[in-house]
Amino acid sequence: MLQSKLFTKTRKEAPKDEVSKNAQLLIRAGYIHKEMAGVYSLLPLGLRVMNKINDIIRHEMNTIGGEEVFLTVLQDKNLWEKTDRWDDEKVDNWFKTKLKNNTELGLGFTHEEQLTALMKDYIRSWRDLPIYAYQIQTKFRNEIRAKSGIMRGREFLMKDLYSFSKDNESHAEFYEKAKQAYVNIFNRIGIGEKTYITHASGGVFSKYSHEFQTITSAGEDTIHICEKCHIAVNAEIKGETLACPICTNKDLRQEKSVEVGNIFNLGTRFSEALDLTYQDENGEKKVVVMGSYGIGPGRVMGTIVEVFADEVGIVWPEEIAPFKVHLILIGNDKADVKKYTDDLYQNFLDKHIEVLYDDRDVRPGEKFADSDLIGIPWRVVVSEKLIAEKMTELKNRKTGDVKKVNEKELLNLLVS
Repeated sequence: MLQSKLFTKTRKEAPKDEVSKNAQLLIRAGYIHKEMAGVYSLLPLGLRVMNKINDIIRHEMNTIGGEEVFLTVLQDKNLWEKTDRWDDEKVDNWFKTKLKNNTELGLGFTHEEQLTALMKDYIRSWRDLPIYAYQIQTKFRNEIRAKSGIMRGREFLMKDLYSFSKDNESHAEFYEKAKQAYVNIFNRIGIGEKTYITHASGGVFSKYSHEFQTITSAGEDTIHICEKCHIAVNAEIKGETLACPICTNKDLRQEKSVEVGNIFNLGTRFSEALDLTYQDENGEKKVVVMGSYGIGPGRVMGTIVEVFADEVGIVWPEEIAPFKVHLILIGNDKADVKKYTDDLYQNFLDKHIEVLYDDRDVRPGEKFADSDLIGIPWRVVVSEKLIAEKMTELKNRKTGDVKKVNEKELLNLLVS
């Protein structure tokens, strides 16, 4: 992509009412646009990052047998009344609306009810199970406060998978696969070392549910970490001494964190309420056992900015960066330099190296500052002096390491 054709521009300042670091940097770098508190639009660079996060999530969900769907946002009031989750006194973060005939509808903040009701058309026998259906879809939550940028929005993307199993044993088997898939996702996205499987209160037929918490000072949660087992306990668990559930170690390290994913045992809570049953091998009627597995791609994106950004801008892990290379032309007025850089840009494209080419006619200092702010993993500089030396300058955004390499070396490094 030519940076001169990118309609977004970097900004020196974020909106004065924006207090979160992730939103400030993403707005300044041209990744998102703030529509109102808790509501952000994705711009071209931001959409590239989000799509890469979603592609990683899809791959891992498909690997464990997930089937992707896309459900409606508009929710049937009657379904939610059956599970006792329509009343604002029970669930206070609904956005609700009415049709012109005064029929009341909800804007979905989760989809257990809808998908459970849908599965009644497809689950009849034990032969129809298991089913693992997931989506990456817009959710709406009427948050009282939205001060954490894209980490806590009123409109946001959510990957939610729902498992439908014939019994607790088969459900538990899949639950462990899903847990490992989440570990894989966070490792690939680049926050695995800072993300802990965290035991929290909540499961329907187990003592714990599991959250995936990433350490960051911007987090709203507090976790207690067992370094030996690389797991944590959420401080919200009450009524017991905090200790590692695996090794019973009580010498736990306290950290602020943000929840980037969660998995829950739902048991038969929703299948009983909505009469989702099947006929087993002996012809007996049984209730389907369910689980729920969520990841917020936008929350993940914001968390990565919070965790890795430095004093000059964003630092993207390579697998989710909008581009692999930021190519910087120094000397737009030099025809030979311009031609060499144009040819190098085309060479990158021919070798399927994702590249943002800063071909703008602006001062070098502005180009370097924008490159640091945007946070692409590798910066390649071409100038008259470097061409005379038959070299380019390669900088690693994460480490700050700079070295001169010739074009062949450069391509070998970036293709590998």
